Amino acid sequence: MTDRTEELYRDDSYLKSCDATVVEITDRGALVLDRTVFYYTGGGQPGDSGTLTFDGGAIRIGTTIQADGDILHIPEEGQTLPPIGTKVVAEIDWDRRYRLMKMHTAMHLLCALVPCGVTGGQVGEDKSRLDFDVGEHTLDKDALTAQLNDLIAQDHPLQTLWISDTELDANPELVRTMSVKPPRNAGRIRLVKVGEAVDLQPCGGTHIAHTGEIGPLRIGKIENKGAKNRRVNIHLEA
Repeated sequence: MTDRTEELYRDDSYLKSCDATVVEITDRGALVLDRTVFYYTGGGQPGDSGTLTFDGGAIRIGTTIQADGDILHIPEEGQTLPPIGTKVVAEIDWDRRYRLMKMHTAMHLLCALVPCGVTGGQVGEDKSRLDFDVGEHTLDKDALTAQLNDLIAQDHPLQTLWISDTELDANPELVRTMSVKPPRNAGRIRLVKVGEAVDLQPCGGTHIAHTGEIGPLRIGKIENKGAKNRRVNIHLEA
């Protein structure tokens, strides 16, 4: 939970809407709600877009970010905003979010298959990427594609777990990202676990419930981004 907003998507990524109240409108016209289903930009995953509906109207939210401890719902330009205290129904663009959930989960599977540190990444609706510090390890596009689709077909369940900061510090091998620290929430760290032993690492993003929901994937280009850095591109096939 951020300073003033309950993050409902942390416990249920499948929530499409919720009732909420506008608690602030910032100087730049962003809305802060007391609770939300909108995921804010972070961990390589874009912030949600959607709609806030209220008595007398509705506005479009173009994206969602976090700043100064608040989740900011950024409206598209030229709209009349509901005043502070207004009761709203916050609804995300579900089709877009669901594709991002599938792709974010696929990135966890790719991370499980490549035993190297992660130097960067970006989640997209149709194409995503992970950058690896491969060292002497070699990557085979066709082999990775087959292995990814095999993990998807096995329909592994996903679950979220919480550990303390101290527990994470005692198990540094859980962190795969080399440049970004995992999100720490009031002394707790959220872990995403895939299957019994497929993948386990800190992550604040949204994910599907079973890998089988992803559908077929393919590995696109494996790009050379430095002496030992390789960028692996993933594409949704459906």
